[in-house]
Amino acid sequence: MRKPDKLNWGILSTGKITHQLAEAINESDTAELFAVASRDIDTANKWNGHYNVPHVHGSYESMLADPDVDVIYNATPNHLHAKWTILAAEAGKHVLCEKPLASHVGEVMAMLDACRRNKVCMIEAFMWRCHPMAKQLHERVKDGTIGDVGLIEASYAFNWGPWQADNCRAKAEQSGGGIMDVGTYAVCGARLVAGAALGKDFADPIDVDGAGHINAQGRVDEWAAATMRFDNDIVANVSCALSVNTNAMIRIWGSAGSIEVLNPWTAAGPFTVRLGDDAPREETIDAKHCTLYAYEVDMMARCVADGRLEAYSPAMTWADSIGQQHAIDRWRRGVGVIFDVESEQGMQQTITGRPVAHRSDHRMTYGRIEGVDKNVSRVVLGSTAIRQTPPAEAFATYDHFFESGGSAFDTAWWYGTEMERVLGQWVNARGVRKQIVLAGKIAHVKSTDHPYDEPGCEPESATRELHESLEHLGTDYLDIVLLHRDNPRVPAGEWVDVFNEHLGAGLIHAWGGSNWTIDRIDEVNAYARKHNKRGIAAISNQFSLMKWNEPTWALCESCRDENWRQWLTSSRIPNLAWSSQSAGLLAGRRDDQMTRVWDNPANTGRIQRADALAKKRGCTVNNIALAFVLRQPFESYAVIGPENIEQVRTSLDALDVTLTPDELQQLDVGDSAS
Repeated sequence: MRKPDKLNWGILSTGKITHQLAEAINESDTAELFAVASRDIDTANKWNGHYNVPHVHGSYESMLADPDVDVIYNATPNHLHAKWTILAAEAGKHVLCEKPLASHVGEVMAMLDACRRNKVCMIEAFMWRCHPMAKQLHERVKDGTIGDVGLIEASYAFNWGPWQADNCRAKAEQSGGGIMDVGTYAVCGARLVAGAALGKDFADPIDVDGAGHINAQGRVDEWAAATMRFDNDIVANVSCALSVNTNAMIRIWGSAGSIEVLNPWTAAGPFTVRLGDDAPREETIDAKHCTLYAYEVDMMARCVADGRLEAYSPAMTWADSIGQQHAIDRWRRGVGVIFDVESEQGMQQTITGRPVAHRSDHRMTYGRIEGVDKNVSRVVLGSTAIRQTPPAEAFATYDHFFESGGSAFDTAWWYGTEMERVLGQWVNARGVRKQIVLAGKIAHVKSTDHPYDEPGCEPESATRELHESLEHLGTDYLDIVLLHRDNPRVPAGEWVDVFNEHLGAGLIHAWGGSNWTIDRIDEVNAYARKHNKRGIAAISNQFSLMKWNEPTWALCESCRDENWRQWLTSSRIPNLAWSSQSAGLLAGRRDDQMTRVWDNPANTGRIQRADALAKKRGCTVNNIALAFVLRQPFESYAVIGPENIEQVRTSLDALDVTLTPDELQQLDVGDSAS
């Protein structure tokens, strides 16, 4: 039974670290040690001999099903953190998850999404960040005690002697290694200090340059170091090891002095400040608990009581945990450590091990394209940004989009073999080919100076690229293929004839054009009708709330003027709008291209009106802009270009935004002036 004013804790797994947490729960006034679970009941009972916990479970699932368990302490090996945190969140349990949160940042984002959807608190278990020492360190750096920070050094290492091959730290299949074990502390400390120096809660490095030694037997790092560069050219050197001893410390050098903290990761050592030629002084820290881990137990209780889903800084907030995982991913990949879950074989399974399926509570809406026998999600996942991410992270993003009701995926031969190969691997690994719509693009113009003087945008090249895309994607057909550019030198009838051949061969189910003009589309479709053939079923031209000054790239076409609106409304031909969110303009992206294409007074007015409406609706400007595309009176789909799960999630919030005809018109006031 639940005790008043206390949270019932269940400990998932029975590894060595769980004894520390059990003692912390017993010391804390906010918690009750209520249950323990192991995959073997005898192991659970043996562990419980130390504590006499009232509920002992022989499976993790059994403990998650217990309605009286409030909080789960996830102490499984690293490669299982994501799975059991997600399952715990779905069971309505708050989660304290051991560090590092996951094997890679894609898993972290999936974990956070599950916790957000199920309204449970999740905290990454860096116990020292919950201790008063972390707050005091942050304050000393932030208030300028040692001047402007230039250099940071952070290390944590131990020597466990002969290589312990059976230890989870020693196995790539369990996402082990020194960086993932003790290197995480050094990174966490450097990011906290750099953030304080920049006046923020934490900072993420601009660059991470790592090196280390990989143990051939375990395929993980034994020792490693990295240089991280932050804003203002703050430089941090971090190091870790499993088989080399170093001091556990943080050292910070500023223009007016330095700070040194020995044994910061256990908050056990002196906190020393040196200013100029003055004698060093040691600062005391007012600590409530004897047991360090009790601070994170109390942090969980505070967050749950306050209705928060994440910790209070300087404990690990969700944004902090995402940045932390990014940094350690970059470090270990720079060293050459790749985990089994990131391999082609490892990616065959989802994070939870369950088949992917649309969630019952998804908000996606759908339309139809002539010739495509499936529902086409109104939001289409573009691949241009995802192609920059490691495959395991791309898989996590694809999973999330599909589970959110997404069915349409935009790709292109021009985007590269590897991008199409990864998307195709995901499709085949998840077994969803019959459920999704693959929209491919072929026949991209190679040169914009003399665009039609070399092969690329004519029937022969288009056919070759179609076959190559099918091979890359590992599929027999594309649901719809779009000509990436038009070549006006090719007679309309030639395009119709060649694509009807591909339709007859079953290589495509529909075809259309990207960056085509109205006159050219009408010409093609007139020929198709005259010869009883299938013409253009959909187009993919630029369309967004913002209106460009000039095309983003040469030979591109926008549907943004009134002539296009009338044509789209009367023709009923769908437009898969690319750059539907104005290429990141509304998310704060600023560079020379953004200025050239989007900077004009009319767009400034649109942003201001969208911002006012967003505040009224309780959403983001980006949501209003995407809803503008989705709520048009013609057949409009939005191709989005997210890099990760978080960007997919925030984009899909636009599905909840309805806009009246008057609001659509008001948002676009000033169109004629631009």
